Amino acid sequence: MPDARQHGLMTATEVITQLGGRAAWSQLRRHLTWSALDASVRGGELVKLARGRYALAQLAQHAHVAHQHTVVQSHLSAAVAHGWSVKWPPTTPWITVPRNRKMNPASRRGLQVAYRDVSARERSRGVTGHLRTVLDCAMKLPFDEALCVADSAPRVGDVDREALRAAAARLRGPGAGLARRVAALADGRAANPFESCLRAIAVEVEGLSLRPQVQVAEPGLFATVDLGDVVRKVAIEAEGFEFHGTRSGLERDCRRYTELTIYGWRVLRFTWHDVMYRSDWVRWTIETLVAELDGRPTAPPPAALRRAVPA
Repeated sequence: MPDARQHGLMTATEVITQLGGRAAWSQLRRHLTWSALDASVRGGELVKLARGRYALAQLAQHAHVAHQHTVVQSHLSAAVAHGWSVKWPPTTPWITVPRNRKMNPASRRGLQVAYRDVSARERSRGVTGHLRTVLDCAMKLPFDEALCVADSAPRVGDVDREALRAAAARLRGPGAGLARRVAALADGRAANPFESCLRAIAVEVEGLSLRPQVQVAEPGLFATVDLGDVVRKVAIEAEGFEFHGTRSGLERDCRRYTELTIYGWRVLRFTWHDVMYRSDWVRWTIETLVAELDGRPTAPPPAALRRAVPA
């Protein structure tokens, strides 16, 4: 089979990684041929979870590791086990061990281990519960990674946002403050980890009131933007590879962008690589736009932010 990289195409592993580690064939078919997907499964890069659903092979091993040690999957491993999308699929299994048990250093090697009480239901299922998984990730992970999990759980209907906020309010100890912040911002309207990561950057910038999936209605125009401030007419778009798979899709998006501009909207558009690898530059552009809207002086990007995106 020809190497996809030689033709500037994304491999099956790259596509499914950008989609959060798991994906359905309905998502993959726009970027991969069936033969390419089948070759990745036969080659051991991907595994078939169920009819039409696939995941990175490395993730399928996490359940085996937890079972081998008679513990439960937790944190990022649990999030993926629940079918949620994450920023970076975990390469190391995350497990939670009951407080009354200890693991020797050799057994812990290559694992992310937490010691906490485990319920009988969690033991029987081999994975932490939905609400607990979101809170565990919110207390332990970087803000953007935690927000990806917190957005994904309500998006698929596994966690209620009000219940999440109430549970976060009861937390105490290290990480509780971060968990409350993540819970307050959790929003299932974010379509994918890409949008969640972009929102994690944007909310750090003062001067905007951004909401996900904002509907814009103007004469002759009805559009939905990934992040929008309807008062200041600012739209921030996550331009993922999945949206421009066809010529008609590209043309439709260009017309939409032009019409938003005509009606006075300021639109910033970011690629997946910029959001994931150049978050400081993304933040600078948003800060610069806000400064311009406020009539404050703007400055060019620092030299350190002009470096090329990693290949």
